[in-house]
Amino acid sequence: MINQKYAPLLEPFEFQNGISLKNRVVMAPMTNYSSNEDGTVSDAEVAYYVRRSKGVSMVITACTYVTPNGQGFPGEFAGHTDEMIPSLRRLATAIKSEGAKAILQIFHAGRQVPKDIAPNGDVVSASDVPSEGEGKPVPRALTETEVESIIRDFGETTRRAIEAGYDGVEIHGANTYLIQQFFSPHSNRRTDRFGGSLEKRMTFPLAVVDEVQRVVKEHAKEPFIIGYRFSPEEPETPGITMADTMVLIDRLANKNLDYLHVSLMDFWSTPKRGVEDSRSRIEIIQDAVGDRVAVIGVGSIYSAEDARKALTSGIPLIGLGRELLIDPEWVQKIEQGREDEIVTELDINKQEELEMPTPLWQRILKNPGWVPGV
Repeated sequence: MINQKYAPLLEPFEFQNGISLKNRVVMAPMTNYSSNEDGTVSDAEVAYYVRRSKGVSMVITACTYVTPNGQGFPGEFAGHTDEMIPSLRRLATAIKSEGAKAILQIFHAGRQVPKDIAPNGDVVSASDVPSEGEGKPVPRALTETEVESIIRDFGETTRRAIEAGYDGVEIHGANTYLIQQFFSPHSNRRTDRFGGSLEKRMTFPLAVVDEVQRVVKEHAKEPFIIGYRFSPEEPETPGITMADTMVLIDRLANKNLDYLHVSLMDFWSTPKRGVEDSRSRIEIIQDAVGDRVAVIGVGSIYSAEDARKALTSGIPLIGLGRELLIDPEWVQKIEQGREDEIVTELDINKQEELEMPTPLWQRILKNPGWVPGV
């Protein structure tokens, strides 16, 4: 029997487009470094997703790149050509067969593309400004024609997601990848229509949204979810401030998107600069746009109590990332009133039992502190 205290986590939710989710818990997107060398989804990846698709209402996949020069990691699955549709379909089918909605996260890594992965070592971005830190490649500034081409590529990968049977796409405008690089005053020093003022720095992100929506209208035969993920602030100076983000999310909320997904390491973190407000970023964002678009919050939510508290912020949907690596049965334990049995620290002897692909497992072990228990 479910403990009534946690019942709100299991209430259904309906997007504005009429698509209904069975509960409020979503699997957040996490890179797993485990695809085949040709960019197709591997058996280990499929098993990993199947294991984690049984309880949650919606699975947002690891990011897939929309152009050959957008791949951000080794072992990342591809979405940039029609040849990849069978591979994409295999993953969508696996997730949906377990009862969750399947959302394909689409992105371009921009200046975060490793030089040895970039075709001909050609790393590109909004401007020729490298990421902060030693040994980061100086990217080449994209031409206007190339920018327009990448916008179309986001649309093309959305068409492939529709053909592959996904329930939606998430536009990855967070975590310092290309879309964020265009929005950020740190990485975007352009003087054309894609840069300069805050308004012009929004041109590329909003154009990607428009193109994805146009493609969905043209190709989707039934309702299709479109979400947008963003990081509210950057530590760099100049960099994105909370004030910049409030302008962006206001524009995004007017675009008739299905959800906005806030990328945070800590759900309750507070703004560093740009607004005089002591509330958490999530509460500020929910207050500003929550009446127009559903907000997904994420960040260090491990226990049932963490998730219950997160819902008190007013947001309708909770993203679990690292916790689903640790305990794939998280939702089922709440459904059965066994929330006391939820595991919140990774058991490093259980790789096989947890169906974790070896490249992901090795990444976790090499980065102590990223996943609790390691």
